[in-house]
Amino acid sequence: MDIKKLYEIYLESSGVCTDTRAITPNCLFFCLKGANFDGNRFAKEAADKGAKCVVIDNEDYKIIGTTITVSDTLETLQQLAVFHRDKLNIPVVGITGTNGKTTTKELLNAVLSTKYKVQSTKGNLNNHIGVPLTLLNIEPQTEIAIVEMGANHIGEIAQLCDLAKPNYGIITNIGKAHIEGFGSVEGIIQTKSALYNAVNKVDGTLFVNADDDLLMKLSENGKILTYGRHGDVQGICNEKKMYMTFRLPQFGKNISTQLTGAYNFYNAMSAVTAALHFDVSIEDIVYALIAYQPENNRSQVKMIHGHTVIIDAYNANPSSMKVAIDNLSSVKGENKVLMLGAMMELGKDSITEHEKIVQLIKKMDFKQVYLLGGDFLNTSADKSQVFDTYDTMAETIKKNLLPSSTILLKGSRSMKMERFLEIL
Repeated sequence: MDIKKLYEIYLESSGVCTDTRAITPNCLFFCLKGANFDGNRFAKEAADKGAKCVVIDNEDYKIIGTTITVSDTLETLQQLAVFHRDKLNIPVVGITGTNGKTTTKELLNAVLSTKYKVQSTKGNLNNHIGVPLTLLNIEPQTEIAIVEMGANHIGEIAQLCDLAKPNYGIITNIGKAHIEGFGSVEGIIQTKSALYNAVNKVDGTLFVNADDDLLMKLSENGKILTYGRHGDVQGICNEKKMYMTFRLPQFGKNISTQLTGAYNFYNAMSAVTAALHFDVSIEDIVYALIAYQPENNRSQVKMIHGHTVIIDAYNANPSSMKVAIDNLSSVKGENKVLMLGAMMELGKDSITEHEKIVQLIKKMDFKQVYLLGGDFLNTSADKSQVFDTYDTMAETIKKNLLPSSTILLKGSRSMKMERFLEIL
């Protein structure tokens, strides 16, 4: 079907959906395929649940009067998203980076929403499927869109930029993550910097961390606004407190957030800088940052039976693990405890990177250390600190955890470190 005709159907629908568990009446449903499933099999279920139209790429699942057959449903979804993006005459802020993408997106959404109608990526739907869905969720009344972009292979950010066509950009940082897919740190740099290249092509604006030499070098040919301890918008972070607090000396403002970790300072500063560029008042910016409450196991703090638990368990890589450990070391508290899960997708560097974390821990004064699985099992860590299963580690924690502990809970998503909240 011609994309223009499909777009007319999209405009008359209640929106786009790809999951039968989340169908809304009158939606446009795309049957996507994955490595282990064929979405075409759910065409009838989608229609029965109220989809206005179902897009398939296998004639065997045709439903007369309901389905539209295309050569590739994912490709068609992406084409439809680009067609819609080309109709939008609004700022589109692209965000990528190794750590802090989602938090930065949420903070930017919070501050911009004090003045504008903002549409942003839901959750972390930041891949080749999530970005098209984000674009197609942008409503006519939207004034600014924020599109988070993630990648685990070379070239993915460039592909996502071809879809989203951002005219503003933020790279939070560039470090080691998913290196198994990228092959090298150079591959990560090449992939992430594609966002800067895309924004520069349309003479857009980049919001850049002035304290990050790599980002400054990568953005040197662009139109930039800088932030950090130095730069156009300057901040001073208090690194000794549980919750991230910082000062904006140019405005005489002190901001106390509900985020844990000094590493969130730059995430907040990027949001401040972008909001100022879009003429949001400093009063509204401060209000929004103070009011923002983290969720989804990202930079959260919970009090559980006398323990202070820092929950940063959504994901982990060498750079985010290091700053989280440094942060726990710097905050006040006598019984500081590490509960860390292994870091995944590090390829041939995995053992080396886990050993670096172990050596870092050995230099610090943590009362208890618990390390779960993966290549932590192949390091020089004290064998009493390393566990091969959740059950054995949980049982040891139950017996030995010190009272009134300050605990860091962190690991890669597949480690499901949030499970340990149940035993505290």
